[in-house]
Amino acid sequence: MRKFVAFLSDKNKDLFSEQLLLAHIKHLQQVDASGKLHLCGPFTDNDSAIQILMVQNIEEATALVNQDPFVHYGYYKTIEIKELIEANADNNWLTSHPQTEEKRN
Repeated sequence: MRKFVAFLSDKNKDLFSEQLLLAHIKHLQQVDASGKLHLCGPFTDNDSAIQILMVQNIEEATALVNQDPFVHYGYYKTIEIKELIEANADNNWLTSHPQTEEKRN
């Protein structure tokens, strides 16, 4: 599985409702139950949030994000999805990753 980070921003606060919030939560619960939600939550600026998804490809990440009622109904107007290359002890903090090697040349 690959990790994709979805940045959701630029809220249309006029669209907020309790019903929309509950639909959003239900969506996140379903994605979590499927094992595809690694992490999600808002930033303290109260205008943006992230979802980190563990899926096969960008198309699957995009489909899941677009199914989120907060996105589908335009509550978040700006969505950006990028693949994350996680640096950790298991991969020696990416010291021998192709992207790191390209930077050295």
